[in-house]
Amino acid sequence: MKLTLANSHDAICLMLMICITKKHQLVMSNRRLPCLDTYLDKALIYLWPRFKTVFDMYIQSLYQCDAKMLWVDGTHPHHIVRCYMEFTASLIQLNAECGDGQLDMSLKRLRLAVDDLLVRFAEKFATQKLKHLFLLNNCDMAISILKEAGEEAKELRRYFEEKLESNLVSFVDELLMEYFGDLIKFVKNHISEDLISYTECPNIADVEPVVKNFAVKWRTALELMHNEVVTCCSNFVSGMAILKAAMAQLLNDYNRLSECVKMIPGGSSLNRNLVSITSISYEIRKYSRTL
Repeated sequence: MKLTLANSHDAICLMLMICITKKHQLVMSNRRLPCLDTYLDKALIYLWPRFKTVFDMYIQSLYQCDAKMLWVDGTHPHHIVRCYMEFTASLIQLNAECGDGQLDMSLKRLRLAVDDLLVRFAEKFATQKLKHLFLLNNCDMAISILKEAGEEAKELRRYFEEKLESNLVSFVDELLMEYFGDLIKFVKNHISEDLISYTECPNIADVEPVVKNFAVKWRTALELMHNEVVTCCSNFVSGMAILKAAMAQLLNDYNRLSECVKMIPGGSSLNRNLVSITSISYEIRKYSRTL
């Protein structure tokens, strides 16, 4: 065994051997047969160091790999990240069956290495929107794989769920800025969340182009935004969550703009250009039904 292990580079195989040895120990203990205790103890003494050596190789390969060479120009989940998440899920399940705490720290180190690789891949994208979309899709893939590992993976799954939520919010912000940039900038710069105070006091000249531009393009922009999300999201549920968040934010921001128009001097002259909240809500519901 000692000679064979020196040539083994399969961490899953080594962990399986550790699990089998531990189960043999339990069987022998239950039968009160101590004759193989020394042999089984020695087997574990050989197996654990080799497993840790191979595991360290895996982690180092993540840190040392050339992200530029492995990068694929697309926002769907990366195949290397998928492999490592499946590897992690397998180890979590094996660790739950026969682990004794030795693997916990190694799994945290692996998560940090995968995080580092994801960030390096994401930096290759030209825009923040694509960067957040790539991270979002990979986190969603990680969550799907970890769900199969059961309750034992819930802590790691929760980590990727928080990461997904963070990137979803950032992606929605970038998406709305692309399709409704003038509206988003105006609301952020001039109107407070409570609709009562102004961060900068607007006038009719500031708000008029925003209102008229939205009235002309909002339906087309909504359709384009919907089509982009449906195309670029690797998971139907995530795409639905993005669209719901984006459309809810759009509705909220336009409502704030409408209230602002009512408050500023001369704002009534723009009433004919304002799109009713009911009309926007109806259009949004149409896209919701298609999901």
